[in-house]
Amino acid sequence: MCGIVGYIGEKRCTPILLHGLKNLEYRGYDSAGIAILENHSIQIQKEKGRVANLESLVNPLCLQGTVGIAHTRWATHGKPSHVNSHPHLDSDSCFAVVHNGIIENYKVLREFLEEEGYTFSSKTDTEVIPNLIHYYYTLQKETSISAFLQAVSSTCQRLEGSYAILAIGKDFPGIEIAVKKDSPLVIGKGNKEFYIASDMPAILEYTRDFYFLEENEMALIEKERIAFFDANLKKHEKLLTSIPFDALSSTKRGYEDFMLKEIYEQPEAIRRTIANRIQFGKPIDFSDISFSKKELTHLHQIYIVACGTAMHAGFVGKQIIEKLCHIPTHVEIASEFRYGSPFLSSHTLCIFVSQSGETADTIAGLRLAKEKGAKTLAISNVIGSSITREADQSIYTYAGPEIAVASTKAYTCQIALLCLFALYLSELRKTEKVEQIEDLKRELFELPEKLEEILQKHELLQNIANQVYQETDMFFLGRGIDYYVALEGSLKLKEISYLHSEAYPAGELKHGPIALIEEGTIVIGILTQDALLSKTISNLQEVITRGAKVIAITMAELPQDLFEFVFKIPTTNSYFSPLLSIVPLQLLSYYVAKEKNLDVDKPRNLAKSVTVE
Repeated sequence: MCGIVGYIGEKRCTPILLHGLKNLEYRGYDSAGIAILENHSIQIQKEKGRVANLESLVNPLCLQGTVGIAHTRWATHGKPSHVNSHPHLDSDSCFAVVHNGIIENYKVLREFLEEEGYTFSSKTDTEVIPNLIHYYYTLQKETSISAFLQAVSSTCQRLEGSYAILAIGKDFPGIEIAVKKDSPLVIGKGNKEFYIASDMPAILEYTRDFYFLEENEMALIEKERIAFFDANLKKHEKLLTSIPFDALSSTKRGYEDFMLKEIYEQPEAIRRTIANRIQFGKPIDFSDISFSKKELTHLHQIYIVACGTAMHAGFVGKQIIEKLCHIPTHVEIASEFRYGSPFLSSHTLCIFVSQSGETADTIAGLRLAKEKGAKTLAISNVIGSSITREADQSIYTYAGPEIAVASTKAYTCQIALLCLFALYLSELRKTEKVEQIEDLKRELFELPEKLEEILQKHELLQNIANQVYQETDMFFLGRGIDYYVALEGSLKLKEISYLHSEAYPAGELKHGPIALIEEGTIVIGILTQDALLSKTISNLQEVITRGAKVIAITMAELPQDLFEFVFKIPTTNSYFSPLLSIVPLQLLSYYVAKEKNLDVDKPRNLAKSVTVE
């Protein structure tokens, strides 16, 4: 989604802003722009397309300003174009803003402003913001920082929807104002300088010390100081948080693409996620959460709420929790959760899963669960993210920064953490024998090594991709937990190769979807569940009879002459098989996209962090 970068200090800000925008390219966008304060005027450059297009227009040597804001836009209102790109000015070019989110009542505000004599050049919802700031500023009939601050506050009181806003004014060369509601915004502190961004990776190489803006909180930023205000402009203090970070994690380290690098990082990422929690002969360590034993042993049900890939991880978690802990577990699409009728009580645990921790629908579901009195647990990859700050308790995957839009290592780390949590609950509730839990710990502990074995066979998947990349349709089939892997495998293929694919429970195929099977159709079957193996083979034989070519992903010894290709993965407990069976599907999707010469890391129309509902 849209990205924001801002700088105020003693350095020329143009190179910093452009570099920050490049660091945010993984979020997904269709245009980019910057606004710099220069000699009591606001200089704006913006362009449709990649940040490189903007960079080619900007001569950093001509812009000497040390205060500026920048933006990458993901179009919601108004098609991608130069005029619809951010930053946006008011009619008199006094104020400039960049904005993430959606202003739901912008049409009403636009009509009001047009009646007041303001004109608009874009089709965006954002353009009402600088004009409202100008309107409220002029009402105060004084030129002062407090008038600017009051104008921004009054503007926000009129806005309905979600927003993170960064504003500058031509008469305020040493000031930036930041405010947020439902969209993330962080402020990094340097030496006589501040860096502002929608996401920490944009500015992590400059600072490790951050302020995280809370809901309806405003910041008045100068190069040597910062002040925080609530929605009523009451000033308050705020803690500075230091975030550890490995800068090399945000580089490709010699890999052709971030996605490939992140696929190969999965063994080490899972080791980090599980290592400090598993001690053989001792209980799983979740001492970082403070739910009492009584609270967890008296749970009546669990909800796992997430979107996209995180939701698929939740489905795997549901299977494991139900089988090991005997707790009814529901997986809900975050965007639908609030609009259904979830049965929530103090005996309900709601687990919210989000790689970024900033997914708008997931955050909205979290707030509903808290209102209803349910216990809330966040699973995220980002320390200090919104869901981790708002949930009752939080636990982290330690996947490291994930730059590619299509999630790989974050997904497997989410599953690993959900597996650990299931083992932890089972130990507390004494639903399984101690010996079985110990065996499962060992199986989980050995998984990274088995993942490395799969990655060593990448050339086999590259060869398959070379044979199938020109297909227009593919199908993924599985039963039980394999079906959830099929869903994720199909999503990966769609996301980065734009090849149409569908996933079905293998036993459901004959109830309609088999009508789509014709001569030469590529079907990928996942077969890792011993109890369902013979049934899944029978389902695959049904499509083979109708001309399909089947690629099998399995731990079992299968008849080679039945399938077009069999990819063997190492043997593990069926609970944990998704951590292995997904990896060949990730690699296959990657190689298909490469065969089609597509941008693997930044697929069209997609964003890494979806911060609008």
